Amino acid sequence: MKILLASQAVAGHFNPMTGIGVRLKDHGHEVGWYTGSTLAGRLDELGIPHYPFERAIEHTADNLNELYPQRARLKGPMAIRFDGERIFASNVTNFFEDIRDVHRRFPFDAVVMDNTMFIQRLVAVVLGKPVVSFVPIGNMERDPLVPPMFFGFAPARTPADKILHAGARMVSDQFVTKPARTSYVRQLQGYGLTTPRNTPITDEPYRWSHAVIQTGTASLDFPRRNINPKVHYVGALLPYRPPAGGSDAAAASRQTTAEGTYRRTVVVTQGTVDNRDPAKLMIPTIEALKDTDTLIVVATGGANTGDLRRRYPQPNVVIEDFVDFTRVFPATDVFVTNGGFGGVLLSLSHGVPLVTAGINEGKSDVNARVEHAGVGINLKTETPRAAAVRAAVDTVLADPSWRARAQAVRGQFEAEDSIGAAVDVILATAARG
Repeated sequence: MKILLASQAVAGHFNPMTGIGVRLKDHGHEVGWYTGSTLAGRLDELGIPHYPFERAIEHTADNLNELYPQRARLKGPMAIRFDGERIFASNVTNFFEDIRDVHRRFPFDAVVMDNTMFIQRLVAVVLGKPVVSFVPIGNMERDPLVPPMFFGFAPARTPADKILHAGARMVSDQFVTKPARTSYVRQLQGYGLTTPRNTPITDEPYRWSHAVIQTGTASLDFPRRNINPKVHYVGALLPYRPPAGGSDAAAASRQTTAEGTYRRTVVVTQGTVDNRDPAKLMIPTIEALKDTDTLIVVATGGANTGDLRRRYPQPNVVIEDFVDFTRVFPATDVFVTNGGFGGVLLSLSHGVPLVTAGINEGKSDVNARVEHAGVGINLKTETPRAAAVRAAVDTVLADPSWRARAQAVRGQFEAEDSIGAAVDVILATAARG
């Protein structure tokens, strides 16, 4: 069977799909991957043929502010509004026409695509191919019990909450997501397709995919009144690691040496997208815990590493461009993060509770889920004070129930072969045609 994987050229969207691609290949299926040229080397390492973007604009964690200088000045709903239209919806026609060209060279039987490409309907209806959406973030499908996206709300508990959520949903539909939806509808009209007026763009992958692979577990989602039978929660889909894989030897040595010296270990990261300003989360965490009996492992994502090392020479502070989380997390007591969903799942796959502080790029919704599940403390800001970080870390460490709940989620992850479950969904969907 020929399977095409398709993803944005963003690590958080590409990496969780790599295990699926390798497993399909190892089972004898022909696999190709449509994504940006920056990931060509990674696909070569995986032994998967690469079909690069031709028409599509390649958005990566490193080039967004270069492509769109005005983006750096936007915050909150304005940033989400901009990203929705420029980064996601604007590429719909480009993605589809590229994939139509790929099909002429690689006549695939089914497509497994990053849900944020928003071409599920075009591939299913115009190209007539089975579509499996891969969702590397929290479940985006609208439901009466689920709070509106992008505001970081927990489920409504009071009449006042319900009124607030209704107002926020109206703001989202009429302002935040409207430009993206308008662009999407206009592009589909070019193929003779119409879209119901009240359908949010974020629901389109759930409506038009034949199946949906949803990372995480239902326990990390909010309660839902309507259960979509297409949606399959598969647990933590972590990036593929070769059997003999390892991290940078020098970094691993520094971390290993330090681990045995301190009473507790805290890992902190701002991810690989919103990491240019370390004063948001990395510096407050270091300031909160430097010169204590806590080992602080800082993953900068390759930004400001040298400057931070010079500023913080304390022996309990280890600062690296990248950290092998799978090696560090077994000895970690708390993970401090801005709320990237992949990092949250990786932390919970090791039973590590969290302290979260992030708002943009949908992280407020991830962090609301962390809080709702009781596996971490949500500071509800992008720029916490050092005192707030220290208080949250101390609270998590002082009460064993935080780790117990994180360990319970870990047990849910361990109970299922996540990659195997995802592959089963793909093959069953492709076989049904």
